[in-house]
Amino acid sequence: MARIDPTAYEEPVVLYVTRYCGYCMMAKALLERLGIAYRSVDVTSDHEARAELVARTGRRTVPQIFVHGHGIGGYQELHELHARGELEAMLAAPGRHGT
Repeated sequence: MARIDPTAYEEPVVLYVTRYCGYCMMAKALLERLGIAYRSVDVTSDHEARAELVARTGRRTVPQIFVHGHGIGGYQELHELHARGELEAMLAAPGRHGT
């Protein structure tokens, strides 16, 4: 059974985070400031989930952020999508992801 499934939650944005990650906190703060519903999944002590996240994304860093199940990367990518106005478009159109 897959431990990492960003489509398993009703929130449009899913963040995989660790407790000690500053960028994770910044991503949450940005989403909260924008009023965007999100689910935060802590993988700090879950080594199997962390390994699956790396296998799924090809990245070892957190946060790993998904919008409607589509991986967008980390905090920097989230911030850039918002700055370009593309994050809101992605949230409005769950089936279309041009990034």
